[in-house]
Amino acid sequence: MTEQAVHTWLKRIAFWMVVLLLLKIGGYFTVSENITITRGVKILLRMGATGGAFLLYRQLQIRGLSFPIHVRAVWPMLLYGVYLFLGVASLLWSTNPGYSLLQWFMTSESLVFVWIYLKTILVIRHHYPESPIRLSRMLGKAIHGIVLIFIGGWIIAPDDFYRLTHGGEVARLGGYFMNPNELGMMAVVGLAASALELARKSKPGLWFQVLAAGLVLVLTGSRSSMIAALLVVSLVAQNHLSNRMKVVIYGAMIVSIPFIIQLIFIKAGDLEEVMSMTGRLPFWKALLTEGLPKEPWLGFGFMRIAYTEAFQSVHTYAGKMTHNTFIQVLMNLGWIGFVIAISQLATAMVAGLRQSLRPHRLLFAAVMIPLLINSFTEFGIFGETNFGILFYQLIFFFPVMQLRTQLDRKAALKQRIAHQRWTKQLKHA
Repeated sequence: MTEQAVHTWLKRIAFWMVVLLLLKIGGYFTVSENITITRGVKILLRMGATGGAFLLYRQLQIRGLSFPIHVRAVWPMLLYGVYLFLGVASLLWSTNPGYSLLQWFMTSESLVFVWIYLKTILVIRHHYPESPIRLSRMLGKAIHGIVLIFIGGWIIAPDDFYRLTHGGEVARLGGYFMNPNELGMMAVVGLAASALELARKSKPGLWFQVLAAGLVLVLTGSRSSMIAALLVVSLVAQNHLSNRMKVVIYGAMIVSIPFIIQLIFIKAGDLEEVMSMTGRLPFWKALLTEGLPKEPWLGFGFMRIAYTEAFQSVHTYAGKMTHNTFIQVLMNLGWIGFVIAISQLATAMVAGLRQSLRPHRLLFAAVMIPLLINSFTEFGIFGETNFGILFYQLIFFFPVMQLRTQLDRKAALKQRIAHQRWTKQLKHA
């Protein structure tokens, strides 16, 4: 009876963890063209998800299941803290302190959610190793929920869920809700997580998650995300499939490449656009040669790239963000911030790829692929607040955090009494 009760309780915890992550990701979408409504909903969803994660973890504490955290890889966390410290210090010289503070607060608040969320996973995995609560499973299911919403919108309300580009000749899934490239990146992260779960055990539901994520990816028409998807599929195939299946997968990828190039890469037959990366190359050149020399060491302030609201140059279009997370951090925190961010990324990569458990290493690599590729063309992991930052925090904190299960006598006794009380409640349930 107790085992069945525990199983039911774990399923309920797993359900709420998926819901909380789905709400957290949903808090980055534009839900209305009215900016006041959008801001209100974003604040409600993000803060609600963080509060819900705290309450969920509190349930583990009440039941005597929690442990404190030991940091086993200090440098990634320390450097991320230095990056955020420099960000808040930049309020002293930011060209718009209010905007910099808002961006800094949202990045920091996301970090609090990730800390509590991962701590909950670690505690449950420690006590119940066979539970369905795994980071890959939570990510796959949460993103699948959003993917289904966009598939439904594609069918029911295409005018709202499609964004017209290239003079109205190209329609891309995303609408005003989300930048299609960002949506494509999210679909690849979901595809990666679901594919790794599928490699553990083949289930029809997981196949559906992978196919749905692939459909949304194609509908976004995101070039960078399509490249990421091909690399992720290759990674999963290389590590989990038989030689015969590898031949099938790689053969299918090779055959599909001409169609992908024609339908996604060369939009409206404009090859010149591809070569200039949709005008990004001249924009980046202008940022580095005209903008950066004005504030080379400490930048324009956290998430600021110019003295005015947008960077302007006679040689390119005006822009409020750089479409490259590394140039973004270079512009807003200067060379000092750039070195800190690159060092943090390097140490996080080392920690993630050195994890002792192979499934954890594969999850880290599979999620990092779309995040890094997206970071070269969009907001990215050090850019203005987006769910790419959330995903990055989730996968680089996971190898950094470790439970400290050796408690002092008083704490151990308190935990044992709470756990015995909960066990008795289960027996009488």
